[in-house]
Amino acid sequence: MSTLTKKKVIVTGGAGFLGRVLCRRLVEAGVREVDIFIPRRKEFDLTHEAACERLYKEAFGGDPVDLVFHLAAEVGGIGANRANPGRYFFANMAMAMHLIEQFRIAGLIEQGSKFVQVGTICAYPKFTPVPFKEEELWNGYPEETNAPYGVAKKAAWQMLDAYRLQYGMKSAYLLPVNLYGPGDNFDLETSHVIPALVRKCVEAVDSGADHIVCWGTGKASREFLYVEDAAAGILRAAERMDEPTPINLGSSREITIRDLVELIVKLCGFRGEIRWDSTKPDGQPRRCLDTNRAAELLGWKAEVGFEDGLKQTIDWWRAHKS
Repeated sequence: MSTLTKKKVIVTGGAGFLGRVLCRRLVEAGVREVDIFIPRRKEFDLTHEAACERLYKEAFGGDPVDLVFHLAAEVGGIGANRANPGRYFFANMAMAMHLIEQFRIAGLIEQGSKFVQVGTICAYPKFTPVPFKEEELWNGYPEETNAPYGVAKKAAWQMLDAYRLQYGMKSAYLLPVNLYGPGDNFDLETSHVIPALVRKCVEAVDSGADHIVCWGTGKASREFLYVEDAAAGILRAAERMDEPTPINLGSSREITIRDLVELIVKLCGFRGEIRWDSTKPDGQPRRCLDTNRAAELLGWKAEVGFEDGLKQTIDWWRAHKS
């Protein structure tokens, strides 16, 4: 039986891409739907301290919260990060800071409740040796285009560790690599690389376009994790971890952006030209994770094959793009 059964759970970002999958898996693990509270931004702007204080008071009518998953973030691809560095730092730092401090003030530490923080691969230094090991997190500055976001998320980890040391707070801290899958954000202005490429290719096929334009040189590499695998790893951490030891979640498969584009083009059936706009940045040169710690501490590894996951993502977008 899952240790999550009968828990009262807050999931910030629970209406988002990863959050929806996590909430479904919580129910499958024995949490009642009525015991999952998803704060909506129009009612709880978590960048404000008062909203976080009110969240813990109102979520279950005053009953104590057992578990908080903090997934909410303001984030986007390279273009969105370049356009919003100040906002992305403030929003992500403020949400984590207020949620963690109000968790303490609400007395949840004394009740043995736990806080699960989902961080980001953007916290790693720009030139981290590949594969990325968690021990390398402080050995350099993040890639410039997403550094404000990455630093804010890394600071949340340090806050959790400080609260463990001073107050005995239970927590977990995960570092998922780039996620993808059905239900992702396909907005071309704010989406990450896979949904953006899928949308470009599908629209090019539908319109009969003779080419697509891709950012950068295609030489940078990335690693991707199917959203269902990510949710499984996060749940496993909630069950097994009591301190914020950083844990990578990834598939351990590295692929260049050029090869990724060619694979998505093939799976979408696009037969036109691929043009590269080298005036646009590549972002971090390489990304590939060492996931041995996740295997050792969580007994977790990714299960969905990359091409299978891409096919499911493409099929979902074709069915829902209207």
